[in-house]
Amino acid sequence: MIPPRKVARMAKEKEDENFEFRTFLKINAEEKELDEQFLRLHKELFAEYDCNRCRNCCKMFHGIIPAEDIERDAEELQMTKEQFMASFLEAKREEETGGYYTKHKPCDFLQEDGSCRLGECKPDNCVKYPYTNQPGRLESLYGVLDAITVCPVAFEIYERLKEEYGY
Repeated sequence: MIPPRKVARMAKEKEDENFEFRTFLKINAEEKELDEQFLRLHKELFAEYDCNRCRNCCKMFHGIIPAEDIERDAEELQMTKEQFMASFLEAKREEETGGYYTKHKPCDFLQEDGSCRLGECKPDNCVKYPYTNQPGRLESLYGVLDAITVCPVAFEIYERLKEEYGY
């Protein structure tokens, strides 16, 4: 598996190849089969990977806290909703979901040991990242291309798919 510190550089070096493979998949892959391949590789590779040793996703992106989670998250940190919002969240909302961006990059909830301060209250979008186990990968291959620049496991999944397709 590629080290987290090298994933962005390696993805950049393979950018043209990865984009061409995306086009190949759009033309040649069957949606259900591709979802099954992604899911199988996701389970296999994440079973042996400790995300807390990487957390590129938490380091490179602002977190997005869904509006409906704010009270629960504030309670988890023993704060009022107002204190939580003032301490951690931007006033500007994310357009697609209406959630609130965290104030800083790395994410305000990333702890030194790689765990999340929100614990079991971690937002669903964080839990599901890089979405390689979600259905509909054929329609979201641009998202996969973004993920492989951040996540070593997503990078490895894409590389293994190239092998499986003889690309």
